[in-house]
Amino acid sequence: MREAELWHRLRAHLGDGYAGVWAEQMVLDALGGRTVAEALAAGLDCKLIWRAVWTKLELPTQDR
Repeated sequence: MREAELWHRLRAHLGDGYAGVWAEQMVLDALGGRTVAEALAAGLDCKLIWRAVWTKLELPTQDR
């Protein structure tokens, strides 16, 4: 998964205005206590980041 796809999915589920705020502020244990933005800056794989988001938001299996 590319970063553009990750952001597309975040915006689709959280909305254009909230996705960026959520990515900057929501700390995810599955990302080692990082936010999405911190995980991206640290070079974590976007697929790993999306799985953490998917789990946190309790999204349906089809969105995995």
